[in-house]
Amino acid sequence: MIRAPDKMIARRADTQARADVATWKMMSKLNGVSTLPAEARRFLLRYNNFLTSMGETEATEATIALVYKSYYARMGGAGKPPELRPGPDEPVMDNVTEFRRPQVKRPRPAAAGPRTKPRLPVALIFACIAVVYVGLRYFWR
Repeated sequence: MIRAPDKMIARRADTQARADVATWKMMSKLNGVSTLPAEARRFLLRYNNFLTSMGETEATEATIALVYKSYYARMGGAGKPPELRPGPDEPVMDNVTEFRRPQVKRPRPAAAGPRTKPRLPVALIFACIAVVYVGLRYFWR
């Protein structure tokens, strides 16, 4: 019988193994194997050996199983690692929605014509500020 803590360790080990194998495969495609730790390079060598006898998907799953067993033991799992349910058979779709700009709400045109407020010219505003400034300077003297 499998204990609950061992199931949690098994899930964590499986998740970590899947993530690590995917990362290692990407690093090997980008010619970055030399930066990986020795253990990762050993698993990649096994993956390449699996590729000679089976397809890429099966080789990946076999490598994930090896890494999972190693991680399960390292994380403190007791006994033989439990078999986890395989992932879904159908391809996984991205859970990302594309960015869409919100539609701009345009004001309705008025029936009688434009009823916008007339704007004060910039020169008039500047003149008023200058008058206030000069008035304050004169008043404080």
